[in-house]
Amino acid sequence: MLFVSLSNSIHALDKSASPGEELLGQFEFRIELPPWVAEFLGRGPQVFATEEERMRLAIALARENVERQTGGPFGAAVFDEEGRLVAPGVNVVVTSNCSILHAEMVAIALAQKKLARYDIGDEGRSHYALVASTEPCAMCFGAIPWSGVTRLVCGARDEDARRIGFDEGPKLSDWHKALQKRGIRVTRDVLREEAVAVLDLYAGLGGPIYNAGRHG
Repeated sequence: MLFVSLSNSIHALDKSASPGEELLGQFEFRIELPPWVAEFLGRGPQVFATEEERMRLAIALARENVERQTGGPFGAAVFDEEGRLVAPGVNVVVTSNCSILHAEMVAIALAQKKLARYDIGDEGRSHYALVASTEPCAMCFGAIPWSGVTRLVCGARDEDARRIGFDEGPKLSDWHKALQKRGIRVTRDVLREEAVAVLDLYAGLGGPIYNAGRHG
């Protein structure tokens, strides 16, 4: 199982620990991909030469996530300039009981941990792309400029996700232009029909629409 632990643990048997330290020891934040992801990636290529090949991986991750009932209908991945996969991501909001674990957020966080830097692009010295099966919601849109990626490639559109019930949040209408002004090149509608088919599959199977404060 692939995971990244984002916290330090405090030994419960340390009797000298203060009440605050004992409380802190109860908290841990861990990003955990479903067990099938490692085997799934192991069957694929090491390099994804074209934009379409990279998008097909993101869409395939989303579809597997739906069919295996391990999360929502969204997949993402971070690639380097040569098309090598740096980190995958799938939506695990429901299975992890954590609203921030969208596919893009997972892929970004795993890439940062793998590269051992919060700025994926290393202050502009390297170029990485985030490929997402669906355009980012308001949260993921906000995270992209701080991630260090210099490209965003999207499949399905925002309205495709909203159509099946997902609340994408209060996002700028010209969000893609806002990213481009910050030096992040955005490509939309790559294999859109294939990406939309995964959203429709999820809706057809009655997958939960996990909008906080709303029933779905």
